[in-house]
Amino acid sequence: MKIWQKNVSVNKNIDTFTVGRDRELDLQMAAFDVLGSLAHVEMLESIGLLTAAELAEIQKELKHIYVDIEAGNFVIEDAVEDVHSQVEWLLTQRIGEAGKKIHSGRSRNDQVLVDLKLFFRYRIEEMVKNTEVLFNELISLSNSHAHQLLPGYTHLQIAMPSSFGLWFGAYAESLVDDLEMMLAAWKVCNKNPLGSAAGYGSSFPLNRTMTTELLGFETLNYNVVYAQMGRGKTERILAQAMSSIAATLAKMAMDVTLFINQNFGFISFPDELTTGSSIMPHKKNPDVFELIRSRCNKIQALPNEIAMMITNLPSGYHRDLQLLKETLFPSIISLNECLEMTTYMLQNISIKDDILKDPKYAYLFSVEVVNNLALDGVPFREAYKIVGESIEKGTFVPDTKVNHTHEGSIGNLCNQEITGMMNGVLQQFNFEKINTAIKNLLA
Repeated sequence: MKIWQKNVSVNKNIDTFTVGRDRELDLQMAAFDVLGSLAHVEMLESIGLLTAAELAEIQKELKHIYVDIEAGNFVIEDAVEDVHSQVEWLLTQRIGEAGKKIHSGRSRNDQVLVDLKLFFRYRIEEMVKNTEVLFNELISLSNSHAHQLLPGYTHLQIAMPSSFGLWFGAYAESLVDDLEMMLAAWKVCNKNPLGSAAGYGSSFPLNRTMTTELLGFETLNYNVVYAQMGRGKTERILAQAMSSIAATLAKMAMDVTLFINQNFGFISFPDELTTGSSIMPHKKNPDVFELIRSRCNKIQALPNEIAMMITNLPSGYHRDLQLLKETLFPSIISLNECLEMTTYMLQNISIKDDILKDPKYAYLFSVEVVNNLALDGVPFREAYKIVGESIEKGTFVPDTKVNHTHEGSIGNLCNQEITGMMNGVLQQFNFEKINTAIKNLLA
């Protein structure tokens, strides 16, 4: 039975096609549907649409349903269309008429909107914390290997000296900017759409500020039409933030697959963290990083996929929006797995010493020699010409002493400053406020 159904049964093929994977994906939102209902009914009682006794009865049973969900004992039955219908049906079966009142002043449209916002907030916290763990591992590795030199490349040609301190630190700082993007997505997700109903508000005297505070939202989506228009846009903005993190992971994964190659041989991992070949017994393949690269490249396509799904939709609700869950939900899981696996692999990385002693890297130091001549008073262009001619004649002698002292260079990584930037971003999420609000709602 569907909560919108009247006296006509829906064709089974139509039902199957329109519901799609919604029951399966809605299970991920079940706990958040209960949270939204807990806030909504408390507000309904405050404006006289529920009695105090009805509110207490509803709250008690909603919390029982929440416990069932957390324990994995909640299912969306085949005869029920979605998670909202299942929760309302269970409530009505258990407490009777009072359960039928919880839909007053809201529509499935704003119900799914608030479920999604609550779900996204929860998943963003997971992604942020996983990113923070990876960041800390990268900073630790950067500090530990600050003085171990590494070839730097431009155009995949040997260019200038780099270091593992720089390499690990670069990806750490990249994650800082990625979380700036995620912070923007967080701010969009942390606005309350509940009370916008089907997208045009309600004639009930709803107290939307109250539900905003109960659910720990920072503010409202004030305009009820825009609250509905935000569906799709919110997903796209979140996907853009996810794609930023994914781009960092994919690029690092590409570096790793190069650096572990025998022609480079800069890094290695324990045998049990690599895979072999069915016919080549010497192979130690970096399959984990190859899959991280591919998964994260797929996530980078996500914003465009979502944009194509919502392009030119007019204002108001459209069933197209249902399919966004099929696109976004698995990607959130995948990104979290990639973050966790990247951290795990880096915790087991081994770094080769004295890489630059190999004669093939002698020309890495050509710029050092040019700069030393310039420091001795030779005009830079003249110094460049002198070194270039010595390379052509085969008389070039490298000066392998690297003396980089400016901010962010080999000798001055500025990891403390980068960590400060990360901490500044992390503090702005203020997860504690939301977690406290949810805890109070469930008390």
